[in-house]
Amino acid sequence: MKKIKLTINGKLFSVNSNPFSRLLDVLRDELKLTGTKEGCGEGECGACSVIMEGKLVNSCLVPILQAEGKKILTVEGLAKKSLTPLQKNFMKCGGAQCGICTPGMLMAAHAIQLKKKKPSKKEIREGLGGNLCRCTGYSQIIESIQATRSKA
Repeated sequence: MKKIKLTINGKLFSVNSNPFSRLLDVLRDELKLTGTKEGCGEGECGACSVIMEGKLVNSCLVPILQAEGKKILTVEGLAKKSLTPLQKNFMKCGGAQCGICTPGMLMAAHAIQLKKKKPSKKEIREGLGGNLCRCTGYSQIIESIQATRSKA
């Protein structure tokens, strides 16, 4: 066990953890930030996506030791006092359905918007490339991001 400090959603946390525990497990089990979901556990589906140091990562592939001292944003950190326009558009446009992929999709969409305020449809598709959804067929997710983009 090792004491590991990291900043999540703007708050400093210190956890006593096995250095090789997955960031995903520490977020969900130790810190009770359950918005981040486990889909495949292999980095293929994107349900566990978080933003670490400004980059989208699969938290199921990140050993907690690798996150030490890093700034991490989870889906819980997107909205401060109320839902963001992106989250509202996911609800309005039907981008959120069963909910398993939604946190990862929101994080991927946020990462896209961090890079470019008004991404093209092609850039949106490419930015969502590592996230799988079995419910929407992606059109509502893309529509949700485009609706947000047009108001950015």
